[in-house]
Amino acid sequence: MTTPLKCDLCGKPATVHLTQIVNNKVHKVDLCEGCAQAKGVTDPSGFSLADLLLKTSLNPEPTAEGVRCEQCGFTQADFKKHGRFGCPACYEAFKEVLAPMLGNMHKGTTHIGKVPQRALERKSLYDRLTQLQGELDQAIKAERYEDAARYRDEIHQVKQAFDGKAPD
Repeated sequence: MTTPLKCDLCGKPATVHLTQIVNNKVHKVDLCEGCAQAKGVTDPSGFSLADLLLKTSLNPEPTAEGVRCEQCGFTQADFKKHGRFGCPACYEAFKEVLAPMLGNMHKGTTHIGKVPQRALERKSLYDRLTQLQGELDQAIKAERYEDAARYRDEIHQVKQAFDGKAPD
């Protein structure tokens, strides 16, 4: 059994589910009936999801309304109209408005990206190889030749595994 979606604004069970696609990117908002009517979403004349999200910001302070990007001159009204920012500096200029929006739409507010699994495995092997080489050097300097031989053998095994992970 699936858990019912909750309103992004008040936490009540959501009955209105909005999806807007802008520049091939999907943005979703879930609202209860009361919040949907209060935000004018049920108006058939249409609405802007960016406008809705800006209205639902958890920090609707008056100072955010007068914010303007110093580099490109973009305003909050421009963002509402276009659904996107004018330049990379806008993200910093509008961060008080943007952070709550991103928190509502995504798992967090920082983009961490994805790393291909094979690249992650190669990096792990490379890191292990670097660590073993350092331990081998220390063992040789300390004249711990049995440890050095063990490190040498393990380095050989890691190099064989690393060669097997080389790109096709």
